[in-house]
Amino acid sequence: AYTSAKPHIGNTYEIVLADVIARYKRLQGYDVYFQTGTDEHGIKIEEKATAAGVKPQEFVDEVAGEIKRIWDLMNTSYDKFVRTTDPKHEKVVQHIFKKMYDQGDIYKGEYKGLYCTPCESFWTESQLVEGKCPDCGRDVSIAKEEAYFFKMSKYSKWLEEYINNNPSFIEPVARKNEIMNNFIKPGLQDLCVSRTSFKWGIPVTFNDKHIIYVWIDALSNYITFLGYNPNGDSRDTFNKYWPADIHLIGKDILRFHTIYWPIMLMALGEPLPKQVFGHPWLLQGDGKMSKSKGNVIYADDLVDFFGVDAVRFFVLHEMPFENDGVITWELLVERMNSELANTLGNLVNRTISMSNKYFGGVVSNRGVTGDVDEDLKAVAVGTYARVSEKMESLHVADAITEIFALFKRCNKYIDETEPWVLAKDEAKKDRLATVLYNLCEGINIGASLLWPFLPETAERIAGQLNTGLREFDSLDVFGAYPDGNKVTDTPEILFARLDIKDVLAEAERIGELQRAEAAGGEDQKEEENAIDIPAKDEIEYNDFGKLQFQVGEIIACEEVKNSKKLLCSQVKIGSSVKQIVSGIKAYYKPKEMVGKKVMVLVNLKPAKLAGVLSEGMLLCAEDAEGNLALMTPEREMPSGAEIC
Repeated sequence: AYTSAKPHIGNTYEIVLADVIARYKRLQGYDVYFQTGTDEHGIKIEEKATAAGVKPQEFVDEVAGEIKRIWDLMNTSYDKFVRTTDPKHEKVVQHIFKKMYDQGDIYKGEYKGLYCTPCESFWTESQLVEGKCPDCGRDVSIAKEEAYFFKMSKYSKWLEEYINNNPSFIEPVARKNEIMNNFIKPGLQDLCVSRTSFKWGIPVTFNDKHIIYVWIDALSNYITFLGYNPNGDSRDTFNKYWPADIHLIGKDILRFHTIYWPIMLMALGEPLPKQVFGHPWLLQGDGKMSKSKGNVIYADDLVDFFGVDAVRFFVLHEMPFENDGVITWELLVERMNSELANTLGNLVNRTISMSNKYFGGVVSNRGVTGDVDEDLKAVAVGTYARVSEKMESLHVADAITEIFALFKRCNKYIDETEPWVLAKDEAKKDRLATVLYNLCEGINIGASLLWPFLPETAERIAGQLNTGLREFDSLDVFGAYPDGNKVTDTPEILFARLDIKDVLAEAERIGELQRAEAAGGEDQKEEENAIDIPAKDEIEYNDFGKLQFQVGEIIACEEVKNSKKLLCSQVKIGSSVKQIVSGIKAYYKPKEMVGKKVMVLVNLKPAKLAGVLSEGMLLCAEDAEGNLALMTPEREMPSGAEIC
């Protein structure tokens, strides 16, 4: 995680996903090493620390501590939490840089390019999307400085062949196609790997006015903390656990992990990770998360209201394999009530309660079977194979759905057998006992599979059943629940149903606090008053005079089809109307736009954006978080008024 700010629920999804995979593989008998941590260098950190009035190390210490607190709150079972400001890491990175320089893979030159500060990335003109950074959509600026470069072009053909010969190296396939078509096939440019315009980073040992650019620093953490030594004699832990079986990363940093990192490893003579999985994003339902909107969702806020396992369930269940997922407070309540409280919680509570009511809590298999038993047993003993198949291909949401299919089958079994009816007939008491035994066994199998996903809940279920969770290799057998066992006589509610009104009231309270912090907090004010951007080349007054700015009135607005970012506005400027396409969909709804007076660059050469003609540009301001706001006149001005 990058130490620029407290992680929101989208950031937290990644660590929960990684934790599920690690727990699952451990239960399958693998020796798992699970590493996570924080990337702590770069210009963005330096700028944020300056705005906060603290040293960069103080800033990252606080944010890294908060990230670790959230990871621990979410009950993640990482083996090591690492930080790239660790002196041991920094020293090895310096050795890595020097080795690649000595062998001719790194050389000194001068860089001039289009730079995105938030992403800390250089781009070519052709890679920009609508003139903006293709990763985050923000403005880029021209940057020029002396720098060291890595000869990416030297390894371009090798990397293309490697990816083609190892089809599972990049997953999902759509991500692989994106990397191949957009970056590798057009040809790799040499990579800028040092900076002189800021100081918060690891110095180059043989030229201390340079600091090592963030990606060589950040990516190397995967091997430095395992004990890698570029000069030989790496520790046993490196030899044992490298190459990694999987790098689990967000799709926004896939390029760095599937181009820069493999080439770095190739240059070092080390094997590549077996797979890089670029997971999708978890998006806020009503647009981009922003404190000024009061809609940022943090894991600890959700945990306070829903509990840890409910939050784990939601982020795992709602994320498709390769498409972005959506999170809203309303959807959280729906899943809590329908899946967790009803499907699972009610099943366990009814089964335990009936066992106590009819048999004093003693669960016995009397062997009196019915026609519906075989189907329940088949579903139960087949669930592990289905879950395992999904987990093998990292279809984690589908895996948890298979487990809940077993719980739903158990609920159906209750409806089919009607234990309350059987209880009225003394002659059917043995059949009733068998039904309750089958339910306890089915629930125990489901809980054993559930543990990697919802560990606390699985353990609570086993506790109520008064038995242990089963090993995976025993889950293809039905009947392992101890005959004659006694369940708890005090069943507990696993998940309580929630009232949507109470939840939305809490969401509004949290939103008000965020809006107040964004509008009135001193820290935010300092940051807003101290935003610096790289200076562009000076222009002559005559150059500025070529630009024509006027006040426009938006008379109609609609979303651009098949675009996640664009709105198309009809803007009245004096007696004429221009059609203008703008990347502000995340910040304004079409109906909000109508009637606004805005500032317009009217003599911009027309161009097509997403296939729609745009005849000008609406002017916006951007805050430190990347949020956009339309520039509007302070006083009432007529449409067409000149801005000068």
